[in-house]
This record gives sequence, C-alpha cells and structure tokens, in this order.
Amino acid sequence: MPSTIRAAVFREALQPLTIENVDLDDPIGREVLVRTVATGVCHSDLHYVDGENDLQGFSSAPSTVLGHEGAGIVEAVGDQVTYLKPGDHVVACLSVFCGTCEQCLSGHPARCQTPLRTRAQGLPPRVTQGGREVGQFVGLATYAEKMLVHENAVVKIDDEMPLDRAALLGCGVLTGVGAALNTAQVRPTSTVAVIGCGGVGLSVIQGARIAGARQIIAVDTFDSKLEMAKGVGATHTVNATNDDPVEAVRSLTHGKGVDYSFEAVGFTKLARQCMEMLGVGGVATIVGVMPTGAMHEFPHSALAGEKRLQTCSMGSNRFRFDIPNYIELYRSGKLFLDEMVSVTRPLDDINEAFRAMKAGEVARNVLTFN
Repeated sequence: MPSTIRAAVFREALQPLTIENVDLDDPIGREVLVRTVATGVCHSDLHYVDGENDLQGFSSAPSTVLGHEGAGIVEAVGDQVTYLKPGDHVVACLSVFCGTCEQCLSGHPARCQTPLRTRAQGLPPRVTQGGREVGQFVGLATYAEKMLVHENAVVKIDDEMPLDRAALLGCGVLTGVGAALNTAQVRPTSTVAVIGCGGVGLSVIQGARIAGARQIIAVDTFDSKLEMAKGVGATHTVNATNDDPVEAVRSLTHGKGVDYSFEAVGFTKLARQCMEMLGVGGVATIVGVMPTGAMHEFPHSALAGEKRLQTCSMGSNRFRFDIPNYIELYRSGKLFLDEMVSVTRPLDDINEAFRAMKAGEVARNVLTFN
C-alpha cells in the first residue's frame, strides 16, 4: 500500500521549505523503501534554496523534496531486489550506479550517467501529492520520513553503526575524504590547503591527515570553523577576513605554495585563490558545487610550473567499497564523525538548520526521525 509521509518540500527559491504530507508508491523492480532515521543537512541543498543553482536536470516537477545525505532501515523491497532485505541498515548516496556501463566497469561508478534516479518513462512517479508528481532530489529526497530509491543508491552496513553518524558518510564525508584520498591522491609528507571548513572541507582535512600530509592549512572566515578544523587535523589556520589567504598560505610554506589545494565552498573567487596558493607541480581540486553558469578566470602564471586544476565529483567514490572502509576508520579512531555533528534537530527545524549553516555556527546539522 502507498505510504503517506511528512517531508520538507521545496517550491520556490529564496523561500523556506514547508513540511507537508506526500505519498510514496510501493517499491517495484529493483527499488527499496527505506525508513529514514537520520539525514545530514548539506550546503549543496542550500544552493538550491538560495537560488544559486536550479533544479534543471534533477526535477521538472512544481515541487521537490530535497536532501541527499541519509541513512535508515529497509522496510520493503521490489520483486527484483537481491542485495537487500527488510531490516537491513543502509546509507544512501546520490552516486546511483548501473554497474554495467563503461564508467562503472572501468572503476568509476561515481561517473555513471545511466538514468536510475527516476522511474522509467510510462511508470507512475515514486512521490506524489494530490495525484501530481513531486520531485525527488537526486533520486533520494532524504528530508522525508521515508525514501523510495533504486537499490544501487544505497549500501548495506552493519547494525551496530549509529545511523546518525553513518548518514554523514553518504555525502559530506564521502566527498571530502574521497577528494583527498581518491581524486587528488594526497601523498604522505605533502602540504595541503583547504578553503572552506564546513562539513565537506573538514572531511577533506581528515582525508589529508589520514593520507599522512605533514602540513594542513585550513582557510575560512569563521574562527569557530577554524577551531573545528584544528580539532580534526589542521596544523595551521588562516582567517580570510583578516589576512589575504594566498599570501598567508605562501608565507606558511616559506614561499613555495602547497602541493595540494582544495576549494570546498563553491565560489569562483575561491577557486582562483586555490590555484594561486599552489606550488610548482601542485594540484588544485574544486570540490564545492559552483553556481549554475559559473565561469573561472585566473592568470596563466597560476598554472605555470606544471600545476593542475581538476574537479571532484562526490569524492571519486565507489561508495559500496568506501563507506564500509570509512566506518572501520571511524571505529579505529582515525575518522572523526562525532566531532562533525554539531547539533541534532527534528525535521520541522530544517530552515533553522539552513540558517545556522549560513551563519557558520555548525559543522553539520543532522535531522533525526522518530
């Protein structure tokens, strides 16, 4: 029987999300119905709420349930599902993969372009309200009491892992740690700068620490975030409100610049700074989600000396491989998740969670469901 659930619905940019009832269809084929236990509140969702990005390519429906960093418990499965069963604990990830395309088979499932985030044309939509389709952001829509997703959008984890911590692994931690370990492949004894110390930036710092970087410079405009950065592995901090971040990073590296730099906010100005603080042969990685239509411009000198600029998609993850490994790093004390959760809130406080994130008061808000 279809389920009626509460969800945070996006209708218009620059307007608060509203808590409304929506209807979920039953799972069919390779779909699974998951009771959401916890979901992180990610800056990527805020880009859409603030009108910096549009939902083109993700949803054409008049309203959309946002959220993409969730964990929960499987309640029901479609008749073709073999990987999961009711009662399994899972983490959801927007890197839905097919497993058979060229990118998947060559070891890059995060690049999969097979359209599994929505049902095939001609089938009824997964989420509706009054008979009209409601969009399901990136095929997940975690700001809701339940999720109806493709089985390749989740990874099964053991029942002992706290789901309010595991939820962070679905996006922010997966992206940030993966940006350092998988995308940039930070080397031991190297030097690193990370611009932006929100959930993703703090995770990049952790990835660099786990990789064995000897110097990790955190850059932000909030002292509170810089304190968090020191708590998870930054060796030096720069407040960009008080100091020019490029000059400060070069000073801290005795004029050389860093081996690796990361932009973890989503601003073109910061991407340029990311390039300009590199040393010879360095690699700059843009991790933050840029506004729709963003253009990059920087002097050629910023690239001279065999420097490289690259983007990162979800930490170049293989999430069914990476997330279980990150759980083991958490259990061994090498990956800090408890420190990332600043506050736990109910779904009704979603707009307050966005406000606190914009104000730089938190590393990660986590919404929990009864």
